[in-house]
Amino acid sequence: MKQSFSFEQGSIRLRAPEPHDIDLLYNWENDPGIWRFSNTLLPFSRHKIEEFVLNSGTDIFQTKQARWMIEFEDGTDTGTIGSIDLFDYDPIHKRAGVGILIRDKAMRNKGYAGTALKILIDYSLNILSLHQLYCNISSDNKASLALFKKYGFEISGTRKDWLFYNEEWMDEYFLQLILK
Repeated sequence: MKQSFSFEQGSIRLRAPEPHDIDLLYNWENDPGIWRFSNTLLPFSRHKIEEFVLNSGTDIFQTKQARWMIEFEDGTDTGTIGSIDLFDYDPIHKRAGVGILIRDKAMRNKGYAGTALKILIDYSLNILSLHQLYCNISSDNKASLALFKKYGFEISGTRKDWLFYNEEWMDEYFLQLILK
């Protein structure tokens, strides 16, 4: 029997993207400073972002992806601080990739990404009945490596000289979390 599930834990809540998020997502997705983490090379049009948001309620079985906005609320402060995604959802093999962004640097290293990840893990296990989650993290992204390892992800592979950034080659780690 499946456990109860909530998109809220402590001061963090995950919610579907809304039309008022379009400008925020447009700015985030078009920031070249974070492109290397998502393997993005070109900016997104506002129209594409708008289509994505307006279709975000579409069934994960159709789109093979889902995004949630990460909201923070502590009684005195409220705001959208990031997003968390499931992508490459595969219902046959019961797996999906995970991506997470806490956009405001002042909100990082406070446990909010971990709380969002914990909620997503619970959703993946108890609602989608997934067997595993995975992610790809560059070897220099120590904060992301620490975050995912803290929640049980293990490095199961290394792609040598996989990423080229700032005129240097770096490895990319493949991490997996076996849920059940």
